[in-house]
Amino acid sequence: MNKAATIDTQSGTLAADNRARVAKPEHVPDDLVRDIDMYALDGIEEGYHEAWVGLHAKNMPKLVWTPLTGGHWIAMDGPMVREIYEDPTRFSSEVIFLPKEAGEKYLMVPTRMDPPEHTPYRKLLDTGLNLARIRDVEDAVRKTAIELIEEIAPLGHCDFSADYAKIFPVKVFMAMAGLPMTDAPKLEHFAVGMTRPTGDTPEEMAACLDAANTGFFEYVEPIINERRGGSGTDLISVMVNGTVDGEPLPHDKAIGMISLLLLGGLDTVVNFLSFMMIYLARHPDKVAELKSDELKLLRSVEEMFRRFPVVSEARMVAKDQVFQGVELKHGDMILLPTVLHGLDAKENKCPMDVDLERKGIKHTTFGAGPHRCVGMHLARMEATVTLQEWLKRIPAFKLSAGANPIYHSGIIAAVENVPFVWDTN
Repeated sequence: MNKAATIDTQSGTLAADNRARVAKPEHVPDDLVRDIDMYALDGIEEGYHEAWVGLHAKNMPKLVWTPLTGGHWIAMDGPMVREIYEDPTRFSSEVIFLPKEAGEKYLMVPTRMDPPEHTPYRKLLDTGLNLARIRDVEDAVRKTAIELIEEIAPLGHCDFSADYAKIFPVKVFMAMAGLPMTDAPKLEHFAVGMTRPTGDTPEEMAACLDAANTGFFEYVEPIINERRGGSGTDLISVMVNGTVDGEPLPHDKAIGMISLLLLGGLDTVVNFLSFMMIYLARHPDKVAELKSDELKLLRSVEEMFRRFPVVSEARMVAKDQVFQGVELKHGDMILLPTVLHGLDAKENKCPMDVDLERKGIKHTTFGAGPHRCVGMHLARMEATVTLQEWLKRIPAFKLSAGANPIYHSGIIAAVENVPFVWDTN
């Protein structure tokens, strides 16, 4: 590995770049190499989505290779992102996190499985998070949102990320799982360690992810042991007492599956909500449009998910092949930034705009293929309820003067420091 130097954008001087780089493999053409760090995107201070779109605009080939984060390919084309997601025969889920050294430490089930092994585990997950079950909890989800917003509304200000986005979906999920809210900070710490691991080298990032993965496993194992064989109707009980191919869920797979549910429930929607609401705070015309038509509000949710994807998973090349004219080797990793599908101008006209009349929306915000997000029905409900109940009680809001949201990129993008103000008269 080697180090390089970068230009300090504020001072214009040459600064040391401590990020580890790997040597370019022989099969990677020189003209496809780009210095792109998925955990520290150039231009991230202007916004996560803006940073990826800005990179895409720089005459990027459809597929590029970066020496950063252990060395990997990046799909820079929307349809390519979908194609890779949908074809596990060529692009395996055996490793889905980057750097690869870290992804090999990720042990959650069934996201690291390919069909047909994956299929019965996915069916079990669907029993706990299918649309019918999510509809059954809608009243409780709405009550949670209303209670939070009614505490906030009289104040005339809040940090949306800290005071709502990091609480609402977490309370909902912890209640569905039958877990105490007091455990949420510990689980959130593990989630961040997995989706935005720290470290200057792949080995250091792998150690961070491994510790977080172990933290989840150690947390869920006694809960699984306690609920195994019980009659509980909470999400964990439904999963651990379910069957796979007619047999009880194996203990090690139960640990991986429940850990996956907690990871997905405690980080993804949390960050999506903040990105969505920052946009609305900056576009009062869109807020007015949503308030004027309840049907339009309901239909807007899919457009919001298209516009504000937060996930960048990877796939491992399953076999030597030539893909889109590029030679790939078995074991190569390819990053799939879902942002580059929903915000691809070839797929969606004027993609940076939230168009509440948009037809034929194309995106992979929830992934695609056999691993399409099992929590998408809950995510859609949480977004819908947030829009409905927030706009009823806080119909006009904006970012505080001088507000400077802080953006983070990674497996799941994040934003914090989201101060809103509004008139309470």
